[in-house]
Amino acid sequence: MNHLTFYTYPSCTSCRKAKKWLTANAVDFNERHLFRETPSPEELMHLLALTTEGLDEILATRSQTFKDLGKDVNDLPLSEVIQLIVKEPKLLRRPLLTDGKKLVVGYNPEGLQGLASKKRALKKSS
Repeated sequence: MNHLTFYTYPSCTSCRKAKKWLTANAVDFNERHLFRETPSPEELMHLLALTTEGLDEILATRSQTFKDLGKDVNDLPLSEVIQLIVKEPKLLRRPLLTDGKKLVVGYNPEGLQGLASKKRALKKSS
C-alpha cells in the first residue's frame, strides 16, 4: 500500500492547517521536512509527473526566493530547474502531499478528502 507523503515546513500556515486536517481525519502520513529532507531529483520528477500544470503547479512563483533567481524557469532545461529546487527547496509551494498516484498542492481540503477517502478504501480492502 502506498503511504501518504506530506512534504512540509513547520512555520508554514498552510502546512499546519493541512497537518491538523490529516490528524483530525485520522489519516496516516509520512511527514518530510522540506528543508531537512529535500526531495531527490527522482522524487521531484515523480511529483512533476503527477501535476496537471507542470512546474507552475509546484513552484512558489510569488516567493522572494523565486523572484531572487532573476531567471525565467521556462527558458531553463528541466534538469537545471530540478537542480535549483534541490539546492533551494524554498522554491517549492507548500505543503505537497502525495500517495504516489495523486498530488495535492497547498492546503486544499477537497484534495485532501480525495486522498484520505482513497487511503481509507485501501485500508478496508487490505
